Amino acid sequence: MQKTYLPPAFLLFFLLPFSGIAQHNLDGRIIDSNNDPIAFANVILLSAKDSTTVYKGAVSTENGEFRFTNIEEKPYVIKVSFVGYKDYLALIEDPTKEKLSPVVLKESSEDLGEVSINYKKPTVRKQVDRLVFTVENSSLSSGSTWEILKKTPGVIVANNSLQVRNQGVQVYINDRKVQLSSSELQTLLENYSGENIRSVEVITNPPARYDAEGGAILNIVTSKTIIPGYKGNVNGAYTQAIYPKYTLGTSHYLKNEKLNLFANYSFSPRKEFKDDDSYINFRNAGNVISRWETDFDRTTESNAHNANLILDYDLDNKNRLSFSTYTTFSPDRTFNNVVLTNIEDQLPSTPDYFITNSGLEEDVKNIAMDLEFRHQLNDVGAQISAKGHYTRFDKDRMQDVKTTNFDGGNTSSVNEFYTTAAQNINIYVGQLDYVTPLAGTNFETGIKASVIDSESGIDFFDVENGSSQPNTALSDNFLYDENIFAGYLSLTKDWEKWSIKVGLRGEYTDRTGESESMEQIDDREYFELFPTFFLQHMLSGGNSLTLDYSRRIARPRYESLNPFRYFLNEYDYNSGNPNLRAAISHNFNLNFTLKNEYFFDLYYRDNGGRPQTLSFQDNRALTIRRVSVNLLDSKSYGLDISHGRSLANWWYAYAYVSFFHEEETFLALESNNAEVTNDIDAFYGTIYNSFVLSKDGTLSGDLSLTYVSDWITGSYNFEPMTTLSFGFRKSLWNNRAEVTLHFEDVLDETNTWLRSNYLNQDNGFYAKPENRFVRVGFKYNFGNFRLQDNERSIEAAERERL
Repeated sequence: MQKTYLPPAFLLFFLLPFSGIAQHNLDGRIIDSNNDPIAFANVILLSAKDSTTVYKGAVSTENGEFRFTNIEEKPYVIKVSFVGYKDYLALIEDPTKEKLSPVVLKESSEDLGEVSINYKKPTVRKQVDRLVFTVENSSLSSGSTWEILKKTPGVIVANNSLQVRNQGVQVYINDRKVQLSSSELQTLLENYSGENIRSVEVITNPPARYDAEGGAILNIVTSKTIIPGYKGNVNGAYTQAIYPKYTLGTSHYLKNEKLNLFANYSFSPRKEFKDDDSYINFRNAGNVISRWETDFDRTTESNAHNANLILDYDLDNKNRLSFSTYTTFSPDRTFNNVVLTNIEDQLPSTPDYFITNSGLEEDVKNIAMDLEFRHQLNDVGAQISAKGHYTRFDKDRMQDVKTTNFDGGNTSSVNEFYTTAAQNINIYVGQLDYVTPLAGTNFETGIKASVIDSESGIDFFDVENGSSQPNTALSDNFLYDENIFAGYLSLTKDWEKWSIKVGLRGEYTDRTGESESMEQIDDREYFELFPTFFLQHMLSGGNSLTLDYSRRIARPRYESLNPFRYFLNEYDYNSGNPNLRAAISHNFNLNFTLKNEYFFDLYYRDNGGRPQTLSFQDNRALTIRRVSVNLLDSKSYGLDISHGRSLANWWYAYAYVSFFHEEETFLALESNNAEVTNDIDAFYGTIYNSFVLSKDGTLSGDLSLTYVSDWITGSYNFEPMTTLSFGFRKSLWNNRAEVTLHFEDVLDETNTWLRSNYLNQDNGFYAKPENRFVRVGFKYNFGNFRLQDNERSIEAAERERL
């Protein structure tokens, strides 16, 4: 990446004014029968000739307001729809002269058989820059947010992490980033009720207003309340896998004329078991000189506390002050590892087998706070906002490792050591955004500054005859500082048949990494531009064609930059790399939507040399290590097809299939640095079914089946994997309580072998976490529990790399 110095005033071009031209606008407001505004309603202008051809679309703001810009002088039909309300239709003779009266929506319910219930089917809708999966009031709402994401079109769970098109995703809630580690994120979303979710937006090419770092975005849009009152609930779940697990939680929500308050707390005592089988064939001149077969058992015990507080206060009808905080605390988390390795065809210098006992204890604290001020301007949809964010992350870890080698059943040698490590990270973020209608377009611009201060340290001690000696060669302190300054602008314009959205983001990065023991300082600074482009053409009959492009960056995670070694035993360890570099990617998508029901998405992605963790076996030293490196190249392309429909008035089904190619090229560090390309041609398919199983709608169920023919990560190839899951939900006491029952991985085929076989490398492993389980849940609502939540979470892009 070329080093470029940044002019001090480079951000000014993002704030340049644009001259206006004559335009005709159509403004309106949507309310309910109580004169309260309705946010996030869909507003569509239809041709007055046939009332089916879509001219323009919009979504109402939190104040219920909407605007159409650059309207032609001809009659239209306006259609307004929102979940739980009857559709509104009205003729507008001349939108350039008429002033719309407030649109009043009336509540409704869907008729199902002989009774009337509030039950909806999941739907999929393509917008110019994202796919919207609406799940509100569907059977999916009975589960957790984590389960909803697992069933979202195009989302795959691999190694307990969410992925879209073989890349990790960034999770947002109401356009605010949830920046936690993968395990903390899973815990949060497993305790985040699906009843609060309106939709999930899959943004494969994020526009300019989002940070340029990372892959696809999953934006969770929560339901909004417009009715003052209080509600709360207590909930619990019992999960039976190899070990039983429990979750207890409570949520409280309060809204009045000025205040929106949401508070949530959950406690998850867990005991988990993971059984891994692995093998290594150490080779010399193509021949296996030693085969190691390992059985690795890990038992983890933890007590995770999660707390979330969101407070919105309306100073007046144009000014809002918001405060959010999320805290996770996991004290005394313990890992007990037992590793048994059998050695066949051994060399004279190797034992018959060895046993490693390893204990690890860690404390993790993570607190994030956001403060935001938002001012609504006079123009509809125009606003300015200022945000501040702070994160404090602390991790303390102690590990002891003892390996006993056996020859002929007798102890031949013992190797013992222990380590103490700590990592402390402070993140400070400031952001200013401005949105306004301008010259027939919607104009957005903003600036952002991020400051990251990270300090890590590890002390390594060898133990001999009960006494410990410091090992300075494996001890170190690593200091890392990173400053990112960014600015962006974006323009959106709609015509009768066309929509276009263009954006440009600039990011200047200045980072310093210092390893004290290695006496190595790595200073880097660079400036990069990230353009985005979206073009959509509306065809007749509900058909549309969309083309989009984005340029993005992948920065290494903080832990990957840390050069320390973490040992499973003296033969097997993980290592970071302070020399990792950021990588640029180019992303192209071409989407065709047929009758607003069938979606065909053709994509191509060039990831460049993105950071990746690779495994290498040393055939001379008889060791294996996992090290973070930059790939030489990474590409993928494919075709995604999806469709959903009601097969009966009680049965809805949705299918998603993908035919794709993946390839990653890297240097084989233990094979004379030869270039190796790992590539596959594969298929992914999933089908989701939701059912209403009783006439009154209080009993519902769902069934999903997912199949992946192949998958790659670095040098490893996954064997085929299949996941079959189903569940039931029963509402009690007029929806005041509910009971759920869920069966996950019924066939026990989610876990599969990963194998790496090229040149002189030949190893594989079969990880078996507790993916197969049965869970029983119960929730009791109190207060005005029929209110919809207005939940959001925290934002700060830099937390993604914790």
